[in-house]
Amino acid sequence: MKQTIYIYHTNDVHSHFEHWPQIVRFLSERRREHRARNEAMLLFDVGDFLDRVHPITEATRGKANVDLLNDLGYDAVTIGNNEGITLDYDELDTLYERARFPVVVANLFRRNGERPHWALPYVVIPATETFRIGVVGATAPFSHFYELLGWKIAPPFDLLAAAVEEVKRKADCVVVLSHLGVNEDEKIAATIPGVDIVLGAHTHHVFPEGKEVNGALLCAAGKYGQYVGVVKLEVEGRRLGRASAKVVDAGVMPFSEEVACRLRSLEQKSLARLEAEQVAVLHDDLPLDWFAPSPLARLLASALREWCQADIGMVNAGVLLEPLARGPVTKKDLHRICPHPLNPCKVKLRGAELKEIILEANTERMKHWQFKGFGFRGEVMGEMVYDGVEIETELEEDGAWHIRAIRINGEPLEPERTYDVATTDMFAIGHFYPQIQRAAEKTYYMPEFLRDLLAWKLAQ
Repeated sequence: MKQTIYIYHTNDVHSHFEHWPQIVRFLSERRREHRARNEAMLLFDVGDFLDRVHPITEATRGKANVDLLNDLGYDAVTIGNNEGITLDYDELDTLYERARFPVVVANLFRRNGERPHWALPYVVIPATETFRIGVVGATAPFSHFYELLGWKIAPPFDLLAAAVEEVKRKADCVVVLSHLGVNEDEKIAATIPGVDIVLGAHTHHVFPEGKEVNGALLCAAGKYGQYVGVVKLEVEGRRLGRASAKVVDAGVMPFSEEVACRLRSLEQKSLARLEAEQVAVLHDDLPLDWFAPSPLARLLASALREWCQADIGMVNAGVLLEPLARGPVTKKDLHRICPHPLNPCKVKLRGAELKEIILEANTERMKHWQFKGFGFRGEVMGEMVYDGVEIETELEEDGAWHIRAIRINGEPLEPERTYDVATTDMFAIGHFYPQIQRAAEKTYYMPEFLRDLLAWKLAQ
């Protein structure tokens, strides 16, 4: 008997709930329609559903996100790097304790090599009475970061291949939930036999009609809940026939006021919880300027230097979104002004390399660069602010200020000397300053975020 199975998928929502009322209504209506037509429907998320940039996620450490997935009846999910490396060990280990769906991630282990009880390499879902779908998952192997948090993340391909080979004996169709990125998705299709569908994530790509590689259908739905992916499977008995894919724009979906009200209530409760946690009382205002050194940015640079026990601290002012006023400072305030999931990092640099960075950071292009990614959730890069660095500038004929001298802790910068530089991990993993990205020796500090260092420094 010929039957139709529909697979709906989301990915990289990053706690962007602005389209969630539309997505919930759309998927709830589709579920009712498929049920009325006796069609099977499955729903998957491919990771980075949470992001601590949002106060709901910050206050509940992602557990409210899991409740939202429960409400909509997801059939399986995998984790992204935001689930995996922006929560501490216990927070990730308990994240899914209320989940009413399986979490499939074949390449995550505890340090002793055991799988966490909540993470399965695969599941088999009976989509119809005769047709079974095997769902395998894997996440991006940020090995060093997972190790710092107490986990072991393995390279995914051998484990995926083994899981696919095993599940293929139990299922009629194999779906991979891949939080690995588009290049790795194509490699999965090209090198792992038996994969029918790859639902992709991590690189925020969109395949409006899917992409066929080596007989497998690659699908992806962008980021931030802008789209919902739909895969249509035509099956006969236990045989998979045609598979097709599309994405649906959440912006044109009907709106659920009920879901919007629930989100507003969740946000109010979350903000109240963060506001109840006071970290310090300021006797004076801490002003902020994105394009000049200012007291709040200097304080953060100083906190980085002290925390990492470095020669200097260095941070771009754009990571701070607002100043702090005199009076009580709460976790709500610090989350509002510094929402990014950015960790401290210490890197060893030669003086000549540090000079190149300081010169580049001082350009107007760098100060006004607008970007998103690598954990940065702000608007503009801003002025680079230092602790332990003195810069002498002079106004030249072209009307611009140019650097004429650099001192490190009162002494002239020595080109061949090695300096310990405390900064943010986005510079260590991103392509902003090649000298930092390619540095041989980097030390990451986890699970603390920049706002945790601010809290620590203010409490002093």
